[in-house]
Amino acid sequence: MKNKLIESSPDIMSGTPVFAGTRVPAQTLIDYLAAGESLDEFIYDFPTVSRDRAIAVLNLAMKSILQNYEAVA
Repeated sequence: MKNKLIESSPDIMSGTPVFAGTRVPAQTLIDYLAAGESLDEFIYDFPTVSRDRAIAVLNLAMKSILQNYEAVA
């Protein structure tokens, strides 16, 4: 995905990282999943975030975790 996935600006929610083009904090997706909610529930509650974009953010988070794990291991 060539489009920016997450953005942070002092003008949008005081710099909280959000899904690009929305005011939905990226952390909200993680919070939903950690609470046992489904991806479908998140998308239903935040229709400005597409399924593809949410999955892309999860994949980005997974890659980051795995890269950091490899650096420490």
